[in-house]
Amino acid sequence: MSTITIIGGHGKIALLTAPLLNKAGHTVRSVIRKEEQSADIEAANATPIVADVEQLGADDIAEVLAGSDAIVWSAGAGGSGEDRTWAMDRDTAIRVMGAAQKSGIRRFVMVSYFNSRLVDGEVPGVEKGDGMYAYYNAKSQADEHLRTKTDLDWTVLGPSVLTLEPATHSITVDSSGETRDLEVPSTSRENVAHVIAAALGEPAAIGKTLNFHDGDTPVAEAVAQGV
Repeated sequence: MSTITIIGGHGKIALLTAPLLNKAGHTVRSVIRKEEQSADIEAANATPIVADVEQLGADDIAEVLAGSDAIVWSAGAGGSGEDRTWAMDRDTAIRVMGAAQKSGIRRFVMVSYFNSRLVDGEVPGVEKGDGMYAYYNAKSQADEHLRTKTDLDWTVLGPSVLTLEPATHSITVDSSGETRDLEVPSTSRENVAHVIAAALGEPAAIGKTLNFHDGDTPVAEAVAQGV
């Protein structure tokens, strides 16, 4: 089995994902910024790795990632201001991609948002001054870098509005290409965790962007079909 490193290991989705990966037989390493978060990581059957990747260069991040077979990016600035959003959700994510390439790690799963996309370098319909401008654009620019500027075996996951509802274990992958403002059902964070675990084990998910919400198709089947 693989060694999988989760960046943003103390987030709600990451803490739900780690036990699934462990149960599947993988070794899970969760990167966190604060030592006091370690107990929560251990309770999720993962090994805590204390490292503030936002403050590290690509070479130092490569050392953090050494020995990994796959990376899951589940980190974010968490509404802590525009400057940090750009720094974390775009710039740090891109550095981690570069560090993965430097370390010879091929598999990279990016947790993003529903229908992340760019038109002429920006997210359509989101103007500067909009409170979500930095988030949407930082995430979308990082996703686009992953898709077009790296040779990683990538998957971009785009869940719709997140909830704390229990997993239904069924989703709908939405390939309509509609904008992020499309009225779609929400997505439970626990379902997102199951999608991450399924994507890591599914070769057909490589090179795919999976926009999804809670739906009617079993997770593993939906991820394998990618439509």
